Amino acid sequence: MTTTLYGAEVSYFTGKVRAYLRWAGIPFEEALSTADVYRNVIVPAVGAPVIPVLRAADGRMLQDSTVIIETLDQAQRRDGATLSVHPATPLRKLVSLMLEAYGDEWLVIPAMHYRWYYDSEWAMAQFGAMNAPDETPENQFAIGQKLAVPFSKAATLLGASPNMVPAVEASYEALLAELDAHFAVEPALLGSQATMGDFGLIGPLYAHLYRDPTAGKLMRERAPNVTRWVEQLHFQPEGLRTPLDDTDSIPETLLPVLRRMAREQLPAMVEIAGYVSAWMAENPGEALPRALGNHDFSLEGREGSRIIRPYSLWMIQRVRDHLNGMAAQERQRADAFLRDIGAEALVDFPDPPRLAQHKLTVRPAD
Repeated sequence: MTTTLYGAEVSYFTGKVRAYLRWAGIPFEEALSTADVYRNVIVPAVGAPVIPVLRAADGRMLQDSTVIIETLDQAQRRDGATLSVHPATPLRKLVSLMLEAYGDEWLVIPAMHYRWYYDSEWAMAQFGAMNAPDETPENQFAIGQKLAVPFSKAATLLGASPNMVPAVEASYEALLAELDAHFAVEPALLGSQATMGDFGLIGPLYAHLYRDPTAGKLMRERAPNVTRWVEQLHFQPEGLRTPLDDTDSIPETLLPVLRRMAREQLPAMVEIAGYVSAWMAENPGEALPRALGNHDFSLEGREGSRIIRPYSLWMIQRVRDHLNGMAAQERQRADAFLRDIGAEALVDFPDPPRLAQHKLTVRPAD
């Protein structure tokens, strides 16, 4: 059976999985997620109209970009592949997991902002063409208008409310500059080989911030090295398979990006952990809802509000699991590195009760 990816070019997390499949050399076909595909394939398989969904070569239906990549990577390793999305050395693997969480759970803010603040009509047309490829452009746009309603509200819910627009744009433009300086000297985030961190960043940086008209123009004009990395990793990733050396060093040019993650994302994750722990204590044995109200956060000197998404903590739990599994000497070095980049919150993170990823939600681990 052929591996099939159900997704769309416009989809954040489809871009992440598609890039991985190409990089890993896994033969696959991509099926556009039309209304019929949602109704007849996706919803029966995973219980909700979400993408990406992957039918593996063995017939299993997988959902969630991290689960898909981890499952395929483990299968590749069992089949004798020497290349993995996870670096073999402990500090690099830690950084890779941190950057995946950053791309998945934080860069969604600028990705949604630029799409729905500047290019909403373009996005509606894209949604309509995906859902009903055989309809006229006029009918596609009408369909896209209806489909886009929940997505168009996402930017504000995630923190890009009108008062936060200057902060969101300043933060993203600074990140672009930091990444551009890094990719001027390194082919991938940690050096010669793409890792899980690269795939975490390619989702937003390809599907939204490269493809969308306004953000794409900004990237091409301000960050040609980021543009080159996006195009290579997504379209021709063969050059990003050279194994990393065994020094476990982190490129100096990557440190500004990690420091940005530490000061922007980690304080919000600590606060969310408190809300989630309190909710779980009050609702023992229940699955966490997808959102738990709102919390305040800071960005570029401005104060905003965003939804509390428990799933973000499942991603942070992956980072913490790796950190806590290190040998004593490795852990000492990792803790010192985290403190040096301002990410001491990860050293003493207030872990909620253990979470398990279960289809579309996160629940207490059994």
